[in-house]
Amino acid sequence: MNIEQIDYDLITKTLGSQFDYMYYVNIETGTFKEILSADYNKMQAPKEGDDFFEFAKENAPKIVHPDDIDMVLGIHDRETLINLFATENSYIVVCRLLINGKIIHIRHINILCDDKKHILFCMENIEREFREKEEQQANLQSAQRLARRDELTGVKNKKAYAEEVQKIEERIAAADGDCSFGVVMCDINDLKLINDTRGHSFGDEAIQSASGMICNVYKHSPVFRIGGDEFAVIISGSDYNHRDKLLAELRNESIENKRARSGPVISCGMAVYDPSGDKAFEDVFKRADGLMYENKKALKTENIVTGFRKKDELDTPISAERKRLLDGMFGALMTVSRGGYIYLSDMKYDFSRWSLTLVDDFGIESEYMYHADKIWLEHIHPDDVEVYKAAVDAVLCGNAELRSIYYRARKADGTYTVITTKGFVLSDKDGNPEYFGGIMLPQK
Repeated sequence: MNIEQIDYDLITKTLGSQFDYMYYVNIETGTFKEILSADYNKMQAPKEGDDFFEFAKENAPKIVHPDDIDMVLGIHDRETLINLFATENSYIVVCRLLINGKIIHIRHINILCDDKKHILFCMENIEREFREKEEQQANLQSAQRLARRDELTGVKNKKAYAEEVQKIEERIAAADGDCSFGVVMCDINDLKLINDTRGHSFGDEAIQSASGMICNVYKHSPVFRIGGDEFAVIISGSDYNHRDKLLAELRNESIENKRARSGPVISCGMAVYDPSGDKAFEDVFKRADGLMYENKKALKTENIVTGFRKKDELDTPISAERKRLLDGMFGALMTVSRGGYIYLSDMKYDFSRWSLTLVDDFGIESEYMYHADKIWLEHIHPDDVEVYKAAVDAVLCGNAELRSIYYRARKADGTYTVITTKGFVLSDKDGNPEYFGGIMLPQK
């Protein structure tokens, strides 16, 4: 083979650290010689030859990824190269090789020499570089996801919500006919009370539980935490098609949790986009938010002990076994109360036990009584009766466990003293309210 003598040592020293393969090719005759060679395994590339372009045509299908063969053959075609180098001195192409069943990413850098007759065909293994870029991209995407994720619950955060709202606003403005969506607003009942009485760690658990409950209902829609105890769900697709059923499911689960006192109670409201009247996402949001507050009021006023409070209809006296249970629980309550007036009522029989100090100080007829609520109501100052009734109803509706109330009560000597009361309800294994009790502390 007659090929011009070149300074291989100089080229090798200059470019060898960067490239894995390098051929010096005469573009006019096709003669070629290998200058650098790396071990790619099974490439079986010759050291030199008479027709580089024919060699490339025959060898490419053996090692080049099937999806990249046409591109590789194109850049190794003589006429194509001549046309390319008529205006450029170099060009770069990235392709994939298949070596031993594994993909290797390769960068082709083809350079026209100063004599305009020879080309340096250079190949560089960029697999590591490619993987690093993939990892960087994955890390970037992960960081972007984290920036849009609520740290406590794992659902999307307020930033992600704002971005989603913006997309919807753009669809509404474009009026492209693809704007079927709904908004479900959710709010955790009594989170402040939970934080104040049980601590913020317990409140965080309540938020996490509520988030899981909402996500379990709306499995195919994005859930956003947009405030401390507020969540928004933007429903579409199958969730949108079954929206009434899903809303009822969430509300029913909240009612059951309230009855059992063993799970989050979530107020929720839903509204859907109406193209005939809604000009922006905010119109839908406001309707959903308003309906959520209506649901919150309904939950707070719903009496979850219906069936246990028809005291005038209770004729069956309490059994000896039930009375022993009441006494045992009353004794435990006295032990932990550290003073104050104690009362505990078996709601199934409307039978109560009151502490002896309360009986003595207020002239109550006995420490054991049926219908004790009516008897105690007679001792409350007339101006405080409504406050007292509202507070008791709140406890019986599950909205005010451990919340203190203040009112005036008449003692045996006819004078009034200010009482602060903390009431509670205990439920049976089925979640039905069974005992109603409290601790009353006289204010000095």
